[in-house]
Amino acid sequence: MIVLDPRSPVPPFEQLRLQLAEQVRDGTLPMGQRLPTVRRLAEDLGIAPNTVARAYRELEADGFVETRGRNGTVVQAQGEVAAQQAQEAAQAYAERIARLGVSQADALRFVTGALGA
Repeated sequence: MIVLDPRSPVPPFEQLRLQLAEQVRDGTLPMGQRLPTVRRLAEDLGIAPNTVARAYRELEADGFVETRGRNGTVVQAQGEVAAQQAQEAAQAYAERIARLGVSQADALRFVTGALGA
């Protein structure tokens, strides 16, 4: 079940993306589950199809779903993709921190602060 808050400062596509991603993570949407079509979900939620399409594109870029053309959009196995992307992000961060000459202690403090935000 998706609930969008029109008063939220978070854009509708992001509210939708966050809720679908959480449903994939917690197993509410299991691997292989087909998502509603863009038009159908847009109609059900009372939002523009482009809003749903953007959420689906971002979910696909993050490895949560896969679009299979006429066969629709389906949930991907999440564990491996998320872990791989997190590892790549951590490696990029570590390389950037090294180039900036930031200490490991400060780098960890920055990450801890960002995760808590």
